[in-house]
Amino acid sequence: MSDIEVTVLSTPENYKTILRSKNHEVIADESKEDGGGDLGPSPHEYLLLSLGACTDITIRMYAQRKKMDLKEVIVELNLTKWTDHTEIERTVILTGNLSEQERERLLQVANACPVHKTLTHPIQIETKLG
Repeated sequence: MSDIEVTVLSTPENYKTILRSKNHEVIADESKEDGGGDLGPSPHEYLLLSLGACTDITIRMYAQRKKMDLKEVIVELNLTKWTDHTEIERTVILTGNLSEQERERLLQVANACPVHKTLTHPIQIETKLG
C-alpha cells in the first residue's frame, strides 16, 4: 500500500484551480467554451496526461534496465465520453533500433504502468466533509 496526497484549492477566478503535491503547484481550469479561462489543462486532460506520463516513464525505465535501443516514446491519448461508458484510446509510438519482439514487450509494459492499473482495476472513492 502507498499513500499519495495532494491538495486542490479553488480561486476567485471562474473554475481556475490550484493543484498542489509535495513541492509542485500547477493550475487546472476549464476551457472558455465551458466557462473557464483556459489557464491550464482541464481535469480530464490531467487524467490523460497522468496516464501518458506514467506510460512514457514506465516504458523508458524498462527499456533502460533491459538495455534496449529506445530513443524516444510518444504517447497520444484521446478520451471519449459516452452515456454509459468512457473510452480512452492510447497510441504508443516507439523510436529506436528495436526488434519486433522488443516493441511487443514494450507494449505489454505500457499496459502494466501503475496509472493504467489504477484505472483498469476497481476504484473505491470515499468522499467526506472536512
